[in-house]
Amino acid sequence: MKILPLAALSTAVALLAGCATAPPAGPRLDTTLSARSQSDRIKYIIIHYTVSDLPRSIKILTQQEVSAHYLLTDTEQPFFYTLVDESRQANHAGLSSWKIYNQLNSASIGIEIVNPGFVETPQGRVYAPFPQAQIDQLILLLKQIVARHDIKPENILGHNDIAPQRKQDPGPMFPWKQLADAGLVAWPEASRVAARLPGYQEQLPDVAWFQRKLAQHGYAVSQTGELDQATRNVMVVFQSKYRQSLYDGVPDAESAAILDVLTSPLPVMQMAIPPTVMPPPQPAPGTVPTE
Repeated sequence: MKILPLAALSTAVALLAGCATAPPAGPRLDTTLSARSQSDRIKYIIIHYTVSDLPRSIKILTQQEVSAHYLLTDTEQPFFYTLVDESRQANHAGLSSWKIYNQLNSASIGIEIVNPGFVETPQGRVYAPFPQAQIDQLILLLKQIVARHDIKPENILGHNDIAPQRKQDPGPMFPWKQLADAGLVAWPEASRVAARLPGYQEQLPDVAWFQRKLAQHGYAVSQTGELDQATRNVMVVFQSKYRQSLYDGVPDAESAAILDVLTSPLPVMQMAIPPTVMPPPQPAPGTVPTE
């Protein structure tokens, strides 16, 4: 029997190993098909204030359990820190609810704005304003996110909208009307509110009506028929967004008119199709036309 040298034996073993079928590196995937029934995970944008200065806001949002996708600074020229990629979940909403959705972290993008929030004074709670430079930057970012994820105007919300029993941000100083003017959020048409106001001044709906309408708009509110503290809290949030001159939580005629308009969208007008006009018959060649 012929004895192979060690080098030749190693070469033969390597050749035999190469002839064996290598296990696949991963599953075989075909990406040529796409299901019709699907949607973007991101359906909401939630706006917050930090109640902290910039250094502390950064520390909280990067080193603790709470997080956000974006942090808008309060520097002279504000800019955004991108803290969580939009494809990933940030923990900013907490216990939350809006319409049919609960726990909105999984379906939203969170934007934190550096703002001190409010201070308690002998005259009551005083909220801090938002510099216009911050709002200008926010509008630019919101337009980009809306375009990327096709966010509906009624789905750009404040933290207090989705958690009215425990949150106040972004508070009554946040300029929601500017976002509406930029085409980003839904807003009650002033002329329609004015048209409904006299009727509600003459007869104010009961608390059960307000609770039903608030729930229809999207808020989580118990249908107790009583003006309890939970209902007042929701009313405060609603008024601090749509009627910032007075947000005492008391159901009144103006709040009723605004709420009615927001929950009664205008019907979509169908364009009338004009009837088809047939051209008059043309005389045959060689004939004299008659009247």
